[in-house]
Amino acid sequence: MLKVWGRINSVNVEKVIWTAQELGIPFERIEAGGAFGVVDTPDFRAMNPVGRVPVIEDDGFVLWESNAIVRYLATRHGLGTLMPSDLQAQAEAGRWMDFQLGTVAAPLSALTWGIVRTAPDKRDPKALAPAFASLGAALAIVEAALAGRTYLVGESLTVADIPLACCAHRWFNMPLEGTGLERPDLPNLAAWYGRLKARPAVQGLMPTPLT
Repeated sequence: MLKVWGRINSVNVEKVIWTAQELGIPFERIEAGGAFGVVDTPDFRAMNPVGRVPVIEDDGFVLWESNAIVRYLATRHGLGTLMPSDLQAQAEAGRWMDFQLGTVAAPLSALTWGIVRTAPDKRDPKALAPAFASLGAALAIVEAALAGRTYLVGESLTVADIPLACCAHRWFNMPLEGTGLERPDLPNLAAWYGRLKARPAVQGLMPTPLT
């Protein structure tokens, strides 16, 4: 059985669990990271020298880095569905996954630490403003791409959607009261996020409130 190490409130773990559930893959999740520790133990570091979650073990094959895991599971169990079989559609999906890691992840992480994991009286709105503007601009690119589309690539859910939807969950549910920050209107993104979070495979994931 597939094993997944990681805590459910990690955006990167959520990608992997969503993918496994979308594909109907049985798995065991082992709590790790954050308050659960584990990531600094010798056994975990032997699997992932970076010491981060998620990590999977699949029939003796160990893999870390969340988007690599999503691609692996989708290619092994969902080629032609979650992983497009068309080469150009694969490239498009991979592009959106890279965009999530290369453009969206850093400002989202800064806001998660600066807002979600910082007490309200300790937050620094001025320091948070650049990351908030950067994330809003990145998601505006997704907003434009979704114009007239149900999904980012093709007519069905693919690996393009999952990582960005996990990030969109945080964008739409981040507590901004008292920060002076206001989300721009992104109706296509909001509608897409609403469709995806209603999928059966997502239920129980992406907890609210954020932690």
